[in-house]
Amino acid sequence: MRGGYKLKKLIVLALIVIGILFVLEQILGKDPSKRSLEFMPDMVYSVAYRAESPNPHFENGITQQNPVEGTIARGYKPYHYENSVEDAVRAGEEIFSPFSEENPANLKRGKKMYQVYCQVCHGAGGEGNGTVTKRGYPPPPSLLLNNAKNMKDGQLYHIITKGYKNMPAYSSQVERQDRWQIVSYIRKLQEVKND
Repeated sequence: MRGGYKLKKLIVLALIVIGILFVLEQILGKDPSKRSLEFMPDMVYSVAYRAESPNPHFENGITQQNPVEGTIARGYKPYHYENSVEDAVRAGEEIFSPFSEENPANLKRGKKMYQVYCQVCHGAGGEGNGTVTKRGYPPPPSLLLNNAKNMKDGQLYHIITKGYKNMPAYSSQVERQDRWQIVSYIRKLQEVKND
């Protein structure tokens, strides 16, 4: 008799626990990846505005505000030269490479960037015989001629940055330091062809 009583008591206790678990599941939700009850969600559900949508919190009602006049974005250095021959010469006189031309790491990076961005037109050796010239694109002047050799590093940098004649500007594709490293690599190519 005593064993049957304990079994009934155990079954009742198990049913109570199952009932409590069922109630908790209904309260807390069925999807365990989502919370159904939050205490102090802070700013998790703040109102977000799309960049092009109207915004009542600004005087002009626009979400995407222009930067404050005269400010410069972090990490951006202004480049005060226009796309002209005069400014290319001026850049040659005024700006200088922050890298040593003899540093192997700079030359390695310069070679890699040259292969990615320049070789297609200027060719592997800088002669102006890249693959696009075989498909009708006008060949660029050789980087090994005296005209290119006599240019100052800043002038070559300016031409890479702003472009020249058929050559497009690469300022948006090639990082500032990579442009200087390309100049270093071009100088190395010119040295090799002198020997």
